[in-house]
Amino acid sequence: MDNFIVSARKYRPATFSTVVGQDSLITTLKNAIIKKQLAQAYLFCGPRGVGKTTCARIFAKTINCLNPTPEMEACGECESCKAFAEQRSFNIHELDAASNNSVDGIRNLIEQVRVPPQIGKYSVYIIDEVHMLSSQAFNSFLKTLEEPPAHAIFILATTEKHKIIPTILSRCQIYDFNRIKVEDIVKYLEGIAKNEDVAYELEGLNIIAQKADGAMRDALSIFDQIVSYSDNNIAYQKVIENLNVLDFQYYFTLTEHFLAGDFAATLKVYDELLSKGFDNQQFITGMSNHLRNLLICKDPQTAQLLEVGTAIAERYIKFATECTTDFLVKALDIINQADVTYKQSSNQRLHLELMLIRLCGINQEKKKTSLSG
Repeated sequence: MDNFIVSARKYRPATFSTVVGQDSLITTLKNAIIKKQLAQAYLFCGPRGVGKTTCARIFAKTINCLNPTPEMEACGECESCKAFAEQRSFNIHELDAASNNSVDGIRNLIEQVRVPPQIGKYSVYIIDEVHMLSSQAFNSFLKTLEEPPAHAIFILATTEKHKIIPTILSRCQIYDFNRIKVEDIVKYLEGIAKNEDVAYELEGLNIIAQKADGAMRDALSIFDQIVSYSDNNIAYQKVIENLNVLDFQYYFTLTEHFLAGDFAATLKVYDELLSKGFDNQQFITGMSNHLRNLLICKDPQTAQLLEVGTAIAERYIKFATECTTDFLVKALDIINQADVTYKQSSNQRLHLELMLIRLCGINQEKKKTSLSG
């Protein structure tokens, strides 16, 4: 039986061109290599799973490549590239600051920095989760970071830039990584699904991308999970079942009840959701996102901000015509108030039921006002 390799490792980008969603940052790094204007230290910061360590490795491989391509990509054929691919390169050193956060760990690194590379021009030191270093470790690292040997380049990676002391920040070129867009994640997952002969529905991939919240690594992990669950068929229904995501249909049904002022039907749907094990906080977040999607669909200029599949997007645009802007704004305000006070409530089910009743009352209040007028 072949050893299974998780998609996050199997499809990890190996060149700049395969990195997803960080185009401007990649362009800057490639230009720096072309112009030979390499900094002594870089800080890669941003959310988890967006490619910080991956880009650090690609950068390290490319600057040590003996025959880079005209597009400034590593050739993959020279001895330096082969050593990197086989994980035997002495030019690239990785340190996990979470488990090596003491002064001793940094002292060992400083001793290592003095040794020049055997192949290639640079020794690259990638320090992951650098914010985990102790203040003493940061201080002992300062001098080396400011005046390293000519062959040494440091790439620090972190999810929490605010925890890094200003003296370290001032010595680094800072690169802020973006959350990866839903459409970019969907496109990447589509390519993997085709490569792995996995049947899929775009709506299903879209739910995976939304659940990943901008992190490609999370999306690939969820992708593997769904493939195992659904027997190589990523259907929308299978995805929402496995991830325990509320079907869009529930939100549309509830909104219809709000517009009609039918609080009895609304409470019945809410009770059904509770019986299926959906969390109240998850429901509040989902409902507010749903109403927000309807609101942005009221104007073609903002409709492009919608992060859902094509079929569901069409439904949102169509349904938005049935809701007034005034209704949606008031509904969002009611849900936001309920969200803020939810955790303080002693009877959380009643708290949400009152929220739903108030949502059903928006149009009824408007009718009363018009009749009395």
